[in-house]
Amino acid sequence: MQAIYCRIFTTIGLSVFSITAFAQERRTISGTVRDGKNGELVIGATIKVEEDPTISVIANEYGFYSISLPEGNYTVAVAYGGYENYRQTVQLNQNVKLDLILSQEKERTAQIEEVIVSAVKKDQNLTSAQMGTETLSIKSIEKLPVLFGEKDVLKTIQLLPGIKSNGEGSSGFSVRGGATDQNLILLDEAPVYNASHLLGFFSTFNSDALKDASIIKGNSPAQYGGRLSSVMDVKMKDGNNKDYNVNGGIGLISSRLSVEGPIQKEKSSFIVSGRRTYADVFLKATDDFKNSKLYFYDLNLKANYQINENNRLYISGYFGRDVLGLGNTFATDWGNTTATVRWNSILNSKLFSNTSFIYSNYDYKVSLSSNDNTFGLDSQIQDWNLKQDFTWFAGNNHSVRFGLQSIYHTITPSSASGTSVSSFPRNSRYSWENAFYINDDFKANEKLTINYGLRLSMFSVLGGDNFNIYENGVLTGGQFLEKGKFGKTYVNLEPRITANYRINEVSSIKGGYARNTQNLHLLSNSSSGNPTDQWIGSSYTVKPEIADQISAGYSRNFNNNNYEVNAEIYYKSMQNQIDFKNGAEITFDAAADVEGELLFGKGRAYGLELIAKKKNGKLTGWISYTLSKTERKINGINNNDWYNARQDKTHDLSVVATYELTPKWSFSGLFVYSTGNAVTFPTGKYELQGQTIFQYSDRNADRMPAYHRMDLSATYEPGKNKRFQSSWSFGIYNLYGRENAYTITFEDNPDKPGTTRALQTSLFKFVPNITYNFKF
Repeated sequence: MQAIYCRIFTTIGLSVFSITAFAQERRTISGTVRDGKNGELVIGATIKVEEDPTISVIANEYGFYSISLPEGNYTVAVAYGGYENYRQTVQLNQNVKLDLILSQEKERTAQIEEVIVSAVKKDQNLTSAQMGTETLSIKSIEKLPVLFGEKDVLKTIQLLPGIKSNGEGSSGFSVRGGATDQNLILLDEAPVYNASHLLGFFSTFNSDALKDASIIKGNSPAQYGGRLSSVMDVKMKDGNNKDYNVNGGIGLISSRLSVEGPIQKEKSSFIVSGRRTYADVFLKATDDFKNSKLYFYDLNLKANYQINENNRLYISGYFGRDVLGLGNTFATDWGNTTATVRWNSILNSKLFSNTSFIYSNYDYKVSLSSNDNTFGLDSQIQDWNLKQDFTWFAGNNHSVRFGLQSIYHTITPSSASGTSVSSFPRNSRYSWENAFYINDDFKANEKLTINYGLRLSMFSVLGGDNFNIYENGVLTGGQFLEKGKFGKTYVNLEPRITANYRINEVSSIKGGYARNTQNLHLLSNSSSGNPTDQWIGSSYTVKPEIADQISAGYSRNFNNNNYEVNAEIYYKSMQNQIDFKNGAEITFDAAADVEGELLFGKGRAYGLELIAKKKNGKLTGWISYTLSKTERKINGINNNDWYNARQDKTHDLSVVATYELTPKWSFSGLFVYSTGNAVTFPTGKYELQGQTIFQYSDRNADRMPAYHRMDLSATYEPGKNKRFQSSWSFGIYNLYGRENAYTITFEDNPDKPGTTRALQTSLFKFVPNITYNFKF
C-alpha cells in the first residue's frame, strides 16, 4: 500500500511540473481582486477572457489570480455576486500586473438580487470539482432569525444538509456522522478548540468582524488536515483602507461594536470588533442572584500593511472569555486566544506565497466551595504553528497548492486541587505534528474538472511524562520518556481526489474519495459538549483516527441559474474510534489515567443529502434534507455489535426563507425538524442499601423525542443617508412554544412507590428579541 501511495505522489509531481514548458512560452496577466469601496480582498472571484470562453481562473483565498495567454489584445471580465460586472481591455506583449477593482452593486439592486447561501458565481455548483462545500456570505445571514437576535455563522451552517446541530443551546455540530471534535474550525488559519459562548447559546464568531466562511464536508483539498469530518474556514475582515466606519448593535442581552479604517490610506488598515453580554446586570437586580456572574466577552483585532506592491503583512488576534458563577460556591470560566502573523508575497506572476505564524490557546477553570471544603479543576491545550503555503498558477488549467505545516502541541490534562481531593499537578504532554502536501485543481477540458492531491502527516509523541499502555482497558505496560525525547511516531498518507463532469449547461455529476487522519481527540460524555470536556493526543494507547470517505453527487440548475438542486450520497468508514467503556469512572485521583477508561473500534456513516435553493428575487431561501446513519462497533460495548453513535439522527430537515416586502421591510423564517439524539435510558432498577440503582442495557439504544421549532423575524431599515445607516430587527425564537427536551432524567416516583418517572428539562419555550443595528 505504501508503494502505491508513493507512485501516486510521484505521478502527481510529474504531471504538475511537466506543465512548465508550455507555460513559459506565454505572457501572464496577474494581480489581486479587491472591493473598490473598502479595499477588502475578494475571495473566489472568477476571472474570464472574453476572446476565449474556455479560459477562466479563480482567485485564491488571498485574492490573487494569474492567467497565461499568447501575446495579443484581450478583454478581462469578472462577474461576482454582489458586484457590478467588470471588463477591462489589456494589451499583452509582456507580463502585466493588473489589480481588478470591483464596484459593489447599487444598494437597491443588491437587496433584490441578494444571494442567500453563496456569494459566488451563479453556476459555481456546476463547474467546481470540490464536493460537499458551502460558502456563506456574512451579509446573507443578517436577516435570518436566531436566538437572542445574534446573527451567527455557526448556527446558520447547521441549516445545511449533512450538518446537524448537537442540540438546543449548543454550537457543537456533527458533519456526516462525525463527532464534535472531528471538525477543524479555523479563524484566520488558527484552530479554535471551543467555538461557543454561554454553553453554546452563542458562537465565538462575531459576524461583524468576519469576511468569509466556508465549510467542506470531508472531501477537503490536501492543504487541510488534522480532522476527520469537516473543515470550517473563517476569515476576518482586513479593515477598510479608504475610509473610517463604525457599526454595531444593541440587543436585549448583548451588544457589539466595530471600528475599522485606514492607518495609511490605501496602504494599511485595521479593524477592532468587540461584544459583551450583560445578563449579569439583570441578575444583580434580584435578591437571589445578585452575587452571580453570567457573561462573556470577545475581541477581534486585525491590521495589515502593504510593504510594497508584491508584499503585505497581516496581524490578527481573537480573545474571548466566558464567566459563570453562583455567589462564592461555584465559578467557572473558559476561553480561547488566537493570534496569526501572516506574510503574503507575490514571488512572480505565477507563484504566490503565504507564510503564517499561528498561536492558539484554550483553557478552562472550575472552582467549588462548601463550608471549609474547596475543589478546583483546570485544563489547557496550546499550539504553536508554522505554515508555509504556495499557490502556483502553472497554466490556465492548473492551479497547484503545495507546502508544509508544523504544530507543537502542549496539552495539560484535567488537574484537580483543593481540600476535598488530594491536590496533584498533571504533567503536560507534548507532541509535534507535521504535514507536507500538494494539490492540483486541474481543468482537463470544458466538461471535466479534477481536484487531486496527497498529504503526508506525521505525529510524534514527545517526552516529559509517563505513558501507560492499555489493551482493551487493561494495563499491560508503561513507557517513561524524558523531556525532549521522541517517542512513538505515527505516519499516514492521505490521498484525496474529486472530479466534476458537466453534462450540459444546466447539470453536472461529481464523485470523490478522501482519506483524513486525526491525532487530537476530545473526550466527552454528552452529545452537546461541555467546556470541561478533555482533549488528549495520540499516545502509545490512543492511535490516530482514520476516515475513508467516498461520495457522489448530482447538480441541476433552472431558470437561468436562479434555482438549483444538489444531491449527494456518501459512505464513510472510520478506524480507531474512541468511546468510554461501560461503567467508566472519571475520577480526579493522582493515580487516575483517563486512557484506562477508553475502548477503541471502528465506525461507519452513510447518507443522502438534498438541498434546493432559490437564489434571486424578492423571495429567497432553501430547503435541505438529510437521511443518514452513523454507528460504532467497539469490543466491550453492546456485546461487540454495532450500536448508534450519540450523534446519530435519521432525519434532519431545514426550511429557510427571506422575503423582501419593500426596500424598508423584509421578513424571514425558518423551520427545523430532526430525529432525537441516540441516548441510553435505564431498563430496570434495584435497591442497594436504601439507594435506587438503575440498570442499563445496550449503548445508545433509545432516542430523545424529535426536535422541531419555527422562528420568525422582521427587519426594518429606515431611510438611509450617505453617512449613517440603521436597522431594527424583531424576532421570536420557537414561535409555537415547543418544549424540546434538553435532558431527560429518571427517579423513583414518590406518588407511586415502586415505579419510575421521567423528568424532562427544556431550555426555551419561546424567546422574543429586539436588536438595533447601526453603521456610520
